[in-house]
Amino acid sequence: QAIDKAEWDSIKENKPEVAEQELDVFSDLIWEGVLSRAEFLEHFSKNHIFLFQCFETHVQSIVLKSLVPETDFLTQDGLQWLSDNMFTETIEMKVGKKVFTEDRNASIFELIQQGAFLSDGQLFKQINTIIES
Repeated sequence: QAIDKAEWDSIKENKPEVAEQELDVFSDLIWEGVLSRAEFLEHFSKNHIFLFQCFETHVQSIVLKSLVPETDFLTQDGLQWLSDNMFTETIEMKVGKKVFTEDRNASIFELIQQGAFLSDGQLFKQINTIIES
């Protein structure tokens, strides 16, 4: 349904609760579209990098953990350190798979709420290719 500017201004002025509901519906529609198309997510913390590839029924994960406590993957130096030490005993790498037990989009949204962000999947693909070879 379309609302022109004059009608929207009137709703905001006279019925702010309706305006709020309309914005919530619009926001939900946007999120639903974004989450439906989401394929790759990444989550960086000081000593961990979580990489996810989302499918219809499950999510594949690659988790990289630095065993050197002073490493900080949130910095450029930390990422360079990772690049230099990727296949050494100072990096722990785990792969996993989790079947979605609830709605796919809700599961992806939960990852985003925990700090993950949408990505092009380049890092996941690079590491996955090396793991599989």
